[in-house]
Amino acid sequence: MPEGESFVVDDELTTRKRRLLPALIVNTGEGKGKTTAAMGLALRAWHQGWSIGVFQFVKSGKWVTGERAALEALGAEHQRSGAGGEVEWFATGPGRHWVRRPGEEPEHADAAREAWAEVASRLAVQRHQLYVLDELTYPLRWGWLDVTEVVATLRDRPGVQHVAVTGRGAPSELVEIATTVTEMTKRKHPFDTGQRGQAGIEW
Repeated sequence: MPEGESFVVDDELTTRKRRLLPALIVNTGEGKGKTTAAMGLALRAWHQGWSIGVFQFVKSGKWVTGERAALEALGAEHQRSGAGGEVEWFATGPGRHWVRRPGEEPEHADAAREAWAEVASRLAVQRHQLYVLDELTYPLRWGWLDVTEVVATLRDRPGVQHVAVTGRGAPSELVEIATTVTEMTKRKHPFDTGQRGQAGIEW
């Protein structure tokens, strides 16, 4: 909307009620920064004292990234002093070294289904206030998870539970129900010229 203009919706909600509407944020597209943005959101959530659940559907738990180390340290600080909120982290993916081949459905598909079942059960009991579902779009695209079921679960989640989903190629059904969709557009990337991942930049 143009700067200086306000947007008014005639739905009789108060400002307070508007601030309590559950968000479903999708960071998708070919560009860099989808997970980075979601982890920045998690930092804000921690500051608000929210319970945070991070589920990584592709990245391996053997690969400890900077965002994981930082958020788990903040979770430990919450346990020690009560500051911020609790943090639970689940990394169930095979890691970047694994490449999916057409027609292949390895054991990683079962791990993705188990991770999603855990997410769904936690949503049902309102376990967290923020869920980061990192790279969830890939098991959806690969057919490991049923898009219709996932979308229905996210759409019908009870209470005020915020969800951030990352990954390329977000299904149209997910985009349709999201409250915020950001398309990361790649203009340049050092990987295109042979640059390898860098500590502090990629992990």
